[in-house]
Amino acid sequence: MGLQSKNKVDPAFSMSSMTDIIFLLLIFFMLTSSFITPSGLPVNLPSSETSDIVLQEVSVTITKDFKYSVNDRIVARDQIKSELTSLLQGKKGQVVLHIDKEVPVEYLVEIGGIAAGLEANVSIATKPY
Repeated sequence: MGLQSKNKVDPAFSMSSMTDIIFLLLIFFMLTSSFITPSGLPVNLPSSETSDIVLQEVSVTITKDFKYSVNDRIVARDQIKSELTSLLQGKKGQVVLHIDKEVPVEYLVEIGGIAAGLEANVSIATKPY
């Protein structure tokens, strides 16, 4: 009586699919980590219901004690326009404002106006609820 199976099960474990998954995860984390750029100065960002991830070219930070930085380089308030001008250099870039929620709105408007005057797209960094 021939009750033996015609199909033999190979007990070896194939690692090819595992390496594909690891490679895809590596690519995913490398791409998403470029969107997260921590600011050089500690800032308590305001909250918002919707928050979009924007690839930032230039980051301007204002802390609650009115320290200014452009791309993690601390600058004086009167040097911000020259810094933004040199970083954008006539191209239409993206400027992301990291402004502490305790800073009065007039400072946000001032920096946003400088960036808009240089024909840059201006975004405000927030944290989600």
